[in-house]
Amino acid sequence: MSEHVLVERRGAVQVIRMNRPDKKNAITRAMYAAMSGALRGGDADEAVRCHVFLGVPGAFSAGNDLAEFLAVATGGEGGGEVWDFLIALAESRKPMVSGVDGIAVGIGTTLNLHCDLTFATPRTVFRTPFVDLGLVPEAGSSLLVPAIAGRQQAFAMLGLGEGFSAERAKELGLIYEIVGEAALEERVLDAAAQIAAKPPGALRIARDLMRGSREELVARIGEEAAHFRRQLASDEARAALTAFMARKKT
Repeated sequence: MSEHVLVERRGAVQVIRMNRPDKKNAITRAMYAAMSGALRGGDADEAVRCHVFLGVPGAFSAGNDLAEFLAVATGGEGGGEVWDFLIALAESRKPMVSGVDGIAVGIGTTLNLHCDLTFATPRTVFRTPFVDLGLVPEAGSSLLVPAIAGRQQAFAMLGLGEGFSAERAKELGLIYEIVGEAALEERVLDAAAQIAAKPPGALRIARDLMRGSREELVARIGEEAAHFRRQLASDEARAALTAFMARKKT
């Protein structure tokens, strides 16, 4: 487990909270492993009927911990924890609800594409700067965003790297509701409790019908991952990541 991921039960709701505020919830390999374990453990526990993802005030997640990614790009090992988490998201058997406040970069955006309801605050900006870092979309986003928002909006988000406000994300169907900062957590937990109170068998069937087959999504995650790994080891990604880290230090 990771000290930066807090997992708690609220009745039949499992809350997974990213808690690394000093790094704006940049996600480490240990954090990915902890969240994968929580998702799979909750899916296997009949007492859990809904998962909730939360961050800290002002930061849902700044994306991947780039220091770890840069280490992998320059010859280090690892990274499997990321893909394990993405598959756990895609295959989750229980409904998932997220509450997003402020920074939502990379996986901080794409995680929510797998959720059944996402609530966001007015100050939230969803951003996926994969191409700017010499990388490619992940978490099945190259499949999910065009399906939800259309190809041109998807290109603006995933190719151009344009930030989407909470209002724009709601208009495009990428999130469910905009909620004030002070009310976000209560609203998310209330929705999760309502979900958890539904007849679980009927809800599972309804959710599966709406989501469709997971095979295409899992296959796309694998295809993206293969490209991502190759790009991560490429000269252009190393240069882009190194330049980004240098800018952060100045």
